[in-house]
Amino acid sequence: MNLKGNPVSPGIAIGSLYIYKPFNPDVRECFSQPGMVEKNLKCFKGLKQAAENEMLDICVQLNDHPDKALIFNAHIKILHDPAINEEIEEGIAEENWRLDWAIEKVYSKYIRLLKKARDLIIRERADDLTDVKKRLLRILYKVDTCDLSVLSAPVIVAAHDLLPSDTATMDLEHVLAILTEVGGATSHSAIIARSGGIPAIVGITELLSQITPEQFAAVDATTGEIIINPDAEDVKRFEQAKEAFSRDFADTISYLSAPPITADGVHIDIGLNIASASEDEFRNEAYTDFVGLFRTEFLFMGKSQLPGEEEQFEAYKKVLISYAPRPVTLRTLDIGGDKTLACMELPKEENPFLGNRALRLCFSKPEIFRTQLRAAFRASIYGNLWLMLPMVGSMDDIRHAKEIIESVKAELTSQSLSYALNIKIGIMIEIPSIAVIADMTAAEVDFASIGTNDLCQYLTAVDRMNASIASYYQNFHPAMFRLMGYVIRTFNEQGKPISVCGEMGGDPLAAAVLIGLGMRKLSMGSASIAPVKRMLSRLTISKAVEAAERVQRLASSDDVKKYLKDFLI
Repeated sequence: MNLKGNPVSPGIAIGSLYIYKPFNPDVRECFSQPGMVEKNLKCFKGLKQAAENEMLDICVQLNDHPDKALIFNAHIKILHDPAINEEIEEGIAEENWRLDWAIEKVYSKYIRLLKKARDLIIRERADDLTDVKKRLLRILYKVDTCDLSVLSAPVIVAAHDLLPSDTATMDLEHVLAILTEVGGATSHSAIIARSGGIPAIVGITELLSQITPEQFAAVDATTGEIIINPDAEDVKRFEQAKEAFSRDFADTISYLSAPPITADGVHIDIGLNIASASEDEFRNEAYTDFVGLFRTEFLFMGKSQLPGEEEQFEAYKKVLISYAPRPVTLRTLDIGGDKTLACMELPKEENPFLGNRALRLCFSKPEIFRTQLRAAFRASIYGNLWLMLPMVGSMDDIRHAKEIIESVKAELTSQSLSYALNIKIGIMIEIPSIAVIADMTAAEVDFASIGTNDLCQYLTAVDRMNASIASYYQNFHPAMFRLMGYVIRTFNEQGKPISVCGEMGGDPLAAAVLIGLGMRKLSMGSASIAPVKRMLSRLTISKAVEAAERVQRLASSDDVKKYLKDFLI
């Protein structure tokens, strides 16, 4: 039997299946008998303490893995979230909800809010709330812990989903591969799998209904192929592929610490995209030249209240110190519309990707924007801050933002609060209108970075999160390269730094074309650094230019991909 899924951590494995079915409560609406309010409130308090004690014990066990312990530190903060707890207590006291129903109802409300976000990173943080909810209910129901911390033999783990606590405590030495029915490339399971070099495939439709425990399976997490009960010929094919993958992977990783230089000696700056400033994200920072995208939304995720100036200041300061004197490109708040957060009430929009989001939202809620700017500018004295504005569509947007920036600087000066005087102000180029007037844009800003994900979405008029029209989202469309080529050329002519921070920056084939178009700064996720550096070592500028000129004359995305694979690989 053959199955198919979405590969999120490359590799190949052959072994027995272990079906993981954790505690999954089915809580229905229920009410307490009269006079039980005080008892339920007292029980809730003890329940939270018991859950915190469990997580603190796990943190001690993970002392040698601080990146994993951070997951449980975050869960403890969720456990004590004042808004969530207040709603649970109000439900018990005023609505007479039974404790389990109060926990289920309130946590599920916030989980639904996070899951509405189209940003995968934000949406998948709903898993953290789900994790805390299930822990509380498991302790309440006195159900023994069921986890993946102890496995008796090497196995391929198959599950509907893996929550953050599952992956953090997983016995990685005995996990050959991970298969799940749901999840994405930015889920905890995918991140842990990649950091541990474990093959992983997610999004396998009805996986658990088609397999049985201890069945033999062959997994190819480079293609997403899974064979249940493979025959001798299949096993031989997978073993050969595994050996070839291992050789290629070892060769790729050897480039991690190599200088990012083309075969003819041209240096390409390699940047890192970060979201949470976690240890896992920073593990390869020593091999990069700058932070090309610091997504600040993580400070707002899963919170019942907006983060204050001091909380933001400390977070930005930490990253700036870690990278100093290298530049850190901090993107101002990019939420709203499609990215609904629990701490912000926004009206529902018919077309959120074209709605009140990012810089537009900051203009409509200047107190949020000014608080973030104050925190960022105060932190700027600890490093090399570049401030980047998202969702810019016009020169009016740029000029209005700069007016607010100057006002905030004046305010800090009047309060005798220090900030760096050399902060660069730039924009993300992700709306075609601002790309088409790149000549005027470059004259108005200090730098720019191309956000290829949204630029492609707006250029091809495709909702990139809509699976039913995924084939229309073509980031290798010739129009993309033509438009990016114009932007890159224009910024280079005016002597202004230009980079790319979208997914295409970490794709070796796309990155080769971007270099041919004149790009000299690429920013990407940590896992893409070694593959891109290897590509650079085999690429000459003349070959990159030839590829760039050719793809702009091809007729379709498929033609471009086929040409690049034949020409560059």
